[in-house]
Amino acid sequence: MRYLPHTPEDMAAMLQVVGVHSMAELFRTVPDECARRDTPDLPEPLTEWELDAHMAALSDESASPAPGGHSRSGPIAFLGAGRYEHFIPESINYLLGRSEFTTAYTPYQPEMSQGTLQAIYEYQTLTSRLLGLEVANASLYDGASALAEALLMAVRIARKKKKVALSRAIHPHYRQVVRTYLDPAGVEIVELPFLESGRTDVSGLQGVEDMAAVAVQSPNFFGCIEDLTAVGDMCRESGILFITAFTEPLAYGILKDPGSQGAHIACGEGQSLGIPRWFGGPGLGMFACKRQYMRNMPGRLVGQTLDKQGRRGFVLTLATREQHIRREKATSNICTNSSFCALSAAMYMASLGGTGIKELARLNYDKAGYLKESLRQADFQVPFASPCFNEFVVEFPPDFEATYNRLLKKNMVAGLPLSPWYPELQHHYLLCVTETRTRAHMDAFVKEVLS
Repeated sequence: MRYLPHTPEDMAAMLQVVGVHSMAELFRTVPDECARRDTPDLPEPLTEWELDAHMAALSDESASPAPGGHSRSGPIAFLGAGRYEHFIPESINYLLGRSEFTTAYTPYQPEMSQGTLQAIYEYQTLTSRLLGLEVANASLYDGASALAEALLMAVRIARKKKKVALSRAIHPHYRQVVRTYLDPAGVEIVELPFLESGRTDVSGLQGVEDMAAVAVQSPNFFGCIEDLTAVGDMCRESGILFITAFTEPLAYGILKDPGSQGAHIACGEGQSLGIPRWFGGPGLGMFACKRQYMRNMPGRLVGQTLDKQGRRGFVLTLATREQHIRREKATSNICTNSSFCALSAAMYMASLGGTGIKELARLNYDKAGYLKESLRQADFQVPFASPCFNEFVVEFPPDFEATYNRLLKKNMVAGLPLSPWYPELQHHYLLCVTETRTRAHMDAFVKEVLS
């Protein structure tokens, strides 16, 4: 990145404009315990060429796969847990490089932005079809904030009910974000335990009357496919809104969509749909709901209309935040959407089509099943009996940490240890297999953990 530093004369001129005489005076409102007043001990400055060489050396110390899932000499990682490595068609990278698409904002001037508005409209349509619900918004920030917004939306709809139920099998980071959103709002969160099968235990909700919503993730954090139909039936009988969360939307290529199983709201992370992992970001918050709840939905909604000449056009139909309506009527304070990521997801879904997504989902399911069965035959315990998609949990011996570290040195990542988030799951690891892992990769992994 090229940059031009400010000269002392530049800084003096800017300080004069804001009415202070020094940088210290500018930052005087920062408490002493939060400020560093001394000069940091930094190394001597480098030339541009020296800095390039230094950054290249730091980069070589990191192990990362190539973007788009195209393998080079990177690690063989059996990691998922909310961020998934998938092959991305090269056509998507080419189309995203067009300058007119490079924006994070939903445009307000339809007469100037028909292309961008239509792209978002197509994304909404494809999202609705994938999730089986009538209305999808223009996208939110990421899967975790989408779930938090869905629960806040449910509380608005339920009015006087200030309690929600959250499955412990939902991604731990998502649950943490939910607490950050809901605790200040005075919403009580009830955590639902998971069964020995790996699925959520919702039996404690039978007959509950003061619950606004129940949120269940499927496939859940352990990779287990939840019985959403049973949860949906229970919610309908109890008058509770049912929210389905997800981190791997490709699963709905072969699984029943949330809408057909009784979900009122479906939300989650869309990174798998043509977006590289990029060291944890960016993300895509997918959000869909039943039509009757549309006006309580956060974010923006792009709609289709006709102009005076009867020609099809696209407009920003719904944007219920403080900037647009009275503050007490606002559904959220979301200022923008992940428009560029939503465009990538739309291109990905359109490129694969329904048949391609189904075939890819089946490939992920079968490959994960192959590795799971290989480890089971090698006498490792697979604790959860529920069907899984492309992730599953394995219990390794107590001394497996040494093997884990040995494999890291061989450029192989043996999944994610679960004990930091689930103390009762000591020595349990979450493994993920997508279409980017070959049979040779999986056979080599089993051989290594047995040696």
